[in-house]
Amino acid sequence: MAKTGIFYGPAKGSVAKVATIIAQQLGEDSTDLSTIKDCDASILNSYEKLIFGISTLGRNNWDSEHEDDDWDVFFTHLKEVNWKNKRVAIYGLGDQINYPDNFVDAIGWLYERLKDLNVDVYGPVADKGYQYNDSEGLIDGVFVGLPLDEDNEPEKSPERIRDWLVELKQEGF
Repeated sequence: MAKTGIFYGPAKGSVAKVATIIAQQLGEDSTDLSTIKDCDASILNSYEKLIFGISTLGRNNWDSEHEDDDWDVFFTHLKEVNWKNKRVAIYGLGDQINYPDNFVDAIGWLYERLKDLNVDVYGPVADKGYQYNDSEGLIDGVFVGLPLDEDNEPEKSPERIRDWLVELKQEGF
C-alpha cells in the first residue's frame, strides 16, 4: 500500500501536533510527515495521497507587510506537480473566538490554488458545531477541509480528526 504524505506548516505548534495525530490515526507505517518548508514538487510527485495542514494567521499579520512564509514559497511549486490520480485533503487551524470573521480562511486559500490546477480535493466538513461569523474555507455551505480550533476547543479535535479520517478512508485514503 502506498503511503500518505502529510505536509504541514508552520513546522511547530498546533499544525504539527495535528499532523502527528493524523499520522498516528492513519498508522505511522503508512504515512510520512514533512514540513512544507522541506518540500518541493519532486517530493509531492512521489505520493498518490496527500494531506496538507495549514493555519490561519491573525488579522494583524494579514494587514502588515511580512516576509514570505513557508506556504508562500510552497505555493510556487504547485504548478510543477503532476496532480493526475492524486487524492488531496486539507486540514486547517483557526481561532473562532478571536478571529470569527476569518476562521480557517487558509483552508479556502489553499483549496482555491489547488482547484485552479484542477486538483480533486476530498474531505469536506459540515459547519455544524463551529461558532464563527465568516470563513473563506466555507464554500457552498461546507468547509473544504477539516477546521480545527486548538486555541479554544482542543478537546473536540480528536473526535473531529477521527470522523474526518473515517470519511477520507471511504473516499480512498
